[in-house]
Amino acid sequence: MQQLAIACEALAATAKKLLKTGIVADYLKSRKTDEAAVSAIFLSGRAFPAWEETTLQVGGRSLWQIVAGLSGRDEAELTAAYRRHGDLGAVAGEVLPERPGQGLTVLEVEQTFRQIAAARGPVAKADLVRHLISRTTPLEGKYIVKIITGDLRIGLKESLVEEAIARAYAAPLAEVQRANMLLGDVGEAVRLASEGRLAQAEMRLFHPLGFMLASPIESAEEGLSYFAEAAVEDKYDGIRAQSHVANGEVKFFSRTRDEITESFPELPDALSGLAQDAILDGEIVAWDYSTGHARPFSVLQQRLGRKKVSDKMLQETPVAFLVFDVLYAGGELVMDRPLRERARILDELLATPRKIINHEGHGGSRRKNQRTLAFDNDDKTFVVQVIRAPVFRASSPEELEELFEAAQERGNEGLMIKDLDSAYTPGTRGKSWLKMKRKLATLDVVVTAVEYGHGKRVGVLSDYTFAVWDPNKDKLLNIGKAYSGLTDAEIAEMTQWFLDHTVEDQGFRRVVEPTIVLEVAFNNMMQSDRHESGYALRFPRIVRLRPDKSAEEADTIERAREIYEKQSL
Repeated sequence: MQQLAIACEALAATAKKLLKTGIVADYLKSRKTDEAAVSAIFLSGRAFPAWEETTLQVGGRSLWQIVAGLSGRDEAELTAAYRRHGDLGAVAGEVLPERPGQGLTVLEVEQTFRQIAAARGPVAKADLVRHLISRTTPLEGKYIVKIITGDLRIGLKESLVEEAIARAYAAPLAEVQRANMLLGDVGEAVRLASEGRLAQAEMRLFHPLGFMLASPIESAEEGLSYFAEAAVEDKYDGIRAQSHVANGEVKFFSRTRDEITESFPELPDALSGLAQDAILDGEIVAWDYSTGHARPFSVLQQRLGRKKVSDKMLQETPVAFLVFDVLYAGGELVMDRPLRERARILDELLATPRKIINHEGHGGSRRKNQRTLAFDNDDKTFVVQVIRAPVFRASSPEELEELFEAAQERGNEGLMIKDLDSAYTPGTRGKSWLKMKRKLATLDVVVTAVEYGHGKRVGVLSDYTFAVWDPNKDKLLNIGKAYSGLTDAEIAEMTQWFLDHTVEDQGFRRVVEPTIVLEVAFNNMMQSDRHESGYALRFPRIVRLRPDKSAEEADTIERAREIYEKQSL
């Protein structure tokens, strides 16, 4: 583990991509295959392969107390160290003492991580973490803490690890990338590359793939400026979801690649009878079956994060899964095929439901396939639907603007505009998919600090400082502060979360783990030295919590700059 930590120090010390790739490649070549495989996972910022559902579940507050106890330092010294570094791992590297006989192997750390993940209860987990860190050198402890918190901060993305694997084992980069995507395991990609077997990698179903992302546009004219032929869909105000279907088993995954099937127990049965194994991309929305329209996100929010959903909630807050793409069907990945071909495959896939309903699509669309499952309860029937999202065409800005207004009249966010010739590229935000949303400017931001409120909110953490990413420095830059928009129940729930995930208690203010994503709206943006980003938001307010997004998916400083420059025109 010491050699891996030394490599991490070298990676953090340079911003040069080629040098980073070389450092990782040289390190991997110097290790035996099993150690190199686990190291690749750690270097990707994870404790376990991406496909696994295993998590450590060690809170920042517990970790802070463990580091404090092992260091022998008082709270003032630790707080001062945190202010210098802004990172608990770096604090651990500074304050943990040197002791004789310290040092663990990468495989020993990985084994202990699995013990921590399997342990039940915070006390048992804390005991294992304490024992682990007590046996490490300070430098090893620094990076073990960083891996536990998921905040490696060495400027190394998984794509660079893939490049290093290709370089270390003289393998084609495209084969490394494809194997890692199919398997969801960069460590297994190391093993296959070392044995010259990358081409043998097969799709591992029920491991979520990355989602293709869309770039925002400001006008209908821009929406038709990037490609000749476009498919146009409503942009629904729900949660993006990926469904995996095989041998009658169905699971749903969020954009953060977390399984969310338990929150929507009525949906799997509606897909379990598909004629072929498949991976589908779509949106789960609260659905009004009387009007055939989506309901507001605030309604759906009642279903999020629930492990048990009552029959009453199933009836009062029914959902639908609106499918708009297919990634895998009939034993074959179809992501590389153009959208027009994927659309045909999807239409055929959904054309053989248990029950077919003729559905008048929005804006005159004639027939859309729906897979349904009916439940009878006290002589009342409700229907759970998997719906092929209606698709339109627009050849002029005027037509696109009409579709946009019609989408908003249906209560949807706006439009998705997609290149019919585009492949499905996971994790990519290019110009093949565009999103045209409400005129009000919004940003997806990460909460970095919280403060106690005033008046009726004394005693709860209700004032949130938030940040956007600087991708060049792999750093969060504060850009604003908001205290309105959440309900009292949401604030109470988030207060407990922030108390459990505090990394620095400053009394009235707390620095917290940068994990929670918010969507914030604002009237306009100003240049300001009040925040590190150089910008400030005028009248910011919280639109909603975004539990479906990871911190890494928050907006960047470039996006903030674009908004500022466009409003100045």
